[in-house]
Amino acid sequence: MTATQSVPTMAALARAATVVTRNGVTLSVRQAFAEDEDALAAFFDAVLPEDRRFRFLAAAGHLDHQRLLPMTRVDHWRTESFLAFDQASGDLVASGMLACDAAMETGEVAVSVRGDFRGQGVGWAMLDLLAHEAERRGLDRVIAIEDRANQAAIDLEKDYGFVAHGVEGDPHLVMLEKRLG
Repeated sequence: MTATQSVPTMAALARAATVVTRNGVTLSVRQAFAEDEDALAAFFDAVLPEDRRFRFLAAAGHLDHQRLLPMTRVDHWRTESFLAFDQASGDLVASGMLACDAAMETGEVAVSVRGDFRGQGVGWAMLDLLAHEAERRGLDRVIAIEDRANQAAIDLEKDYGFVAHGVEGDPHLVMLEKRLG
C-alpha cells in the first residue's frame, strides 16, 4: 500500500446481504461499525419523534455519542447491530439490534425504520434477519419490549409469531416473545 492509498474501513470490508422485502424494496444489509456513528445519528434524526420514543422507550431527540455507542461498538456475537440501506438510493433506512443475555439463551431485538419506508416490509425483513441471527447463535428465544401504544410494532411481531406478555411493574410496556428452534 502506498502513502496515497487509503486504508479501507470496516464498513467497506463488511459483507452485505441483499434482502428483498415482501413489497419489493431491495435492501443491502450489513453489520454496523464505529465509523457508522454519524450515519446512524443522521438516520435517527430522520426517524419520526414518536418512533424514536418507541425505540428507546423514552423521549429522545438527537442521539449523542453515548447513546450511539451501544449500536456502533458491538462484539458481533452477544450483541449485533445491523444497518439496512435502500439499494436504489443508498440511504440508510433501517437499524436493527440483537442483544443476547450472558447465558446466550435470550436475545432482545429492536428495529427502527425511517418513516418513508414504513409499510414496505422493511420492519418485517429486519425482524426476520434478527430472528435468524438469534437462531444461528443457538438462542432459545427472542423478545421485544414495546410501549403498549406502539401498535404497529406489536402487530408486526404478533404476525411474525411473537406472543405478548405483560411486564410486571410497568403497565405501559408489553414483552413479546418468540420461541426458536
